[in-house]
Amino acid sequence: MADTADAPQTPQLYLITPPAFELDVFPDLLARVLDTQEVACVRLALASKDEDQIARAADALREVTHARDVALVIESHILMVERLGLDGVHLTDGARSVRKVRKDLGADAIVGAFCGANRHEGMSAGEAGADYVSFGPVGLTPLGDGSQVPLDVFEWWSEIIEVPVVAEGALTEDLIRTLAPITDFVALGDEIWSAEDPAAALGQLARALLV
Repeated sequence: MADTADAPQTPQLYLITPPAFELDVFPDLLARVLDTQEVACVRLALASKDEDQIARAADALREVTHARDVALVIESHILMVERLGLDGVHLTDGARSVRKVRKDLGADAIVGAFCGANRHEGMSAGEAGADYVSFGPVGLTPLGDGSQVPLDVFEWWSEIIEVPVVAEGALTEDLIRTLAPITDFVALGDEIWSAEDPAAALGQLARALLV
């Protein structure tokens, strides 16, 4: 993932896999989607705790992403990064484990941190060595506790903090248009995978970044 902190440009796309998918179907679908848009990073975010299932999914997606020069990070499973040849890890506990994970994985690995709506947690994650900080959900969702990240968090972050920021969670075209000047990455998951044609859905949302 390129550092976009000093470059006022269109945010990059970041894709999040579904929490469950068919291994004989999804890699080909992901390949078709990646061939339609320039994507910076894919996050493998399986809900499964089955080590073999996660490893097989990571192997399949790594072939797809690396063939297209797209980074592949895995959610939470730090020990699988080096073993499976992945590019890094997406942590879900804010700043808590960033420093240790950075030490364990080294300077070249991508270490991202999801910090909910807490910008102070985000600052701590950045100071601890995170390559990016993710805030969400931005849109309205019945999942979780119903909290949303105020858009002024991204506005403040883009003005003050150099660590790249990712916007994620229940994004709409209108939200993406608003976020375009104030975020480095837009992360999309269910927003496209729930559509009949994920590639077309991604294209429509990507166009909102240009408006």
